[in-house]
Amino acid sequence: MDKVGIGIIGCGNISSAYLKAMASFPILDIKGVADLNEELARQRAAEFGLEAKTVEALLADRGIEIIVNLTVPKAHVSVAMRALEAGKHTYSEKPLGISFAEGHALALAAREKGLRIGAAPDTFLGGSHQTAREMIDAGVLGQPVGGTATFMCPGHERWHPNPAFYYEVGGGPMLDMGPYYITDLVNLLGPVDKVAGFAIAPRKERVITSQPRHGEIIPVDVATHVAGVMAFQCGAVVQIGMSFDVAGHKHVPLEIYGTDGTLIVPDPNHFGGQIEYLKKGGSFEPQETTRPYADGNYRSIGVADMAHALRSGRPHRANGDLALHVLEVMEAFLRAAERGTTIDITTKTERPAPLSQSLRDGRLAR
Repeated sequence: MDKVGIGIIGCGNISSAYLKAMASFPILDIKGVADLNEELARQRAAEFGLEAKTVEALLADRGIEIIVNLTVPKAHVSVAMRALEAGKHTYSEKPLGISFAEGHALALAAREKGLRIGAAPDTFLGGSHQTAREMIDAGVLGQPVGGTATFMCPGHERWHPNPAFYYEVGGGPMLDMGPYYITDLVNLLGPVDKVAGFAIAPRKERVITSQPRHGEIIPVDVATHVAGVMAFQCGAVVQIGMSFDVAGHKHVPLEIYGTDGTLIVPDPNHFGGQIEYLKKGGSFEPQETTRPYADGNYRSIGVADMAHALRSGRPHRANGDLALHVLEVMEAFLRAAERGTTIDITTKTERPAPLSQSLRDGRLAR
């Protein structure tokens, strides 16, 4: 198998999960890791038996085809632009950018250079979400009617060692957690047509209760409770709630409603989980997961799929069009809240092709 050289920029909290998962995909050949904090890069490299390089050296390495960009959200586009300038394809952690304008600029730059961009989340490629997609495509719901998407918690300052960026411009529950839910909904139902929304920030400051910054006060510059409605092109209408201000709730992450049934879809921040299906007139019953990648954390499967796509010449699934569409939808909730009106979505995207084959054994999944 002709492996694809990978360079990783950003060695923070999420990089460990990526590096562990990348070992599952033989097509990926990690050439090195880099971070502006060179000591952090050396630590991560030592942990995984890799080479730590400077960002400049990584971008100059001719053996690297894809830069995996795991920096903080406000750096996603600037780092991705540098990768494109260096002639590399780039795959970023979510979101694609902190505004639709900069995400759109990145997409244009990639198109002009004939390079690919991609972005997390790739959890929609997990076995449970692909099984739910298969069930919807098989017609078990009848005509899709609506649904709910819910993530609510008290805030990330409880557990994250450096949580301030979650409350800066580019953070907040919608841009942080919304990508998982909206990307999976596009996988399940197709693209979004228009949105309406409301957004509030009940507190102007937060107190960090995690270590090592316990007791520090951080400012809040973004909406931390967002509620909205998405009208999908297929006709379904889905309610969404994203919050860092809720002490607790009883909503499941995703419910999809149709004229003939209801589907409970597991947490889209994970690859697996229990699917439940209610046929009209019956009761909820657990469903068997029939697709691969439901038994662990495969964060980086989007990179592996992108690598296979480069070798076979097909589109990759966690692609730039999908990420830009999701970014526009998320920003539209805040614009709708400011303007008191619905917002039409302008970007076009296709539902990513279903993933039915393994990417672990070298086969090129169709």
